[in-house]
Amino acid sequence: SFSLTLLQQAVARLTITDNVYVCVPRQSGRASWKALQANVKLCRRLGIGVITVRLSDGFTETLADPGPYTPRKSPQKAKALLREFDRLRGDPNVGGATRQGIVTGYRQDAIACAEFLASEGPSKGAMVAKATGVKTATRLMADNHYGWFERVTVGIYGLTEVGREAIRPTE
Repeated sequence: SFSLTLLQQAVARLTITDNVYVCVPRQSGRASWKALQANVKLCRRLGIGVITVRLSDGFTETLADPGPYTPRKSPQKAKALLREFDRLRGDPNVGGATRQGIVTGYRQDAIACAEFLASEGPSKGAMVAKATGVKTATRLMADNHYGWFERVTVGIYGLTEVGREAIRPTE
């Protein structure tokens, strides 16, 4: 089966030849299929070919041929990443932070809306958008992912106590 030892052996063989294959038994089941796909992806990155063998009848299938790894680029993911970078104001994240405390463009927009509502009181979404420069302010406050906003009446949003606490400066 796939193991670190098998992959290390295959990488060592790459010093001898460019055509290195690993051959593993074909397992059944969803979990083993997902694991196989992940290992094939890793082998492609390493330039190693993969062959599977069905032990019941000896049927072999080549899942990857050895060769240089050339990943397919995703223009949609690249655009989304660049949009997120453009959306950020400054560099508010501390190096090494994970999950907790990460400031995204969305969070910065939510903070801007919350600060406006804290100073001006309940307001129309369009007014918040114009004053803060957050084009999607109404949608952001309606979605209320952080629990900071409350709908006072149709189209008018206010700040909850959770929102006030979130924008309160820490000392």
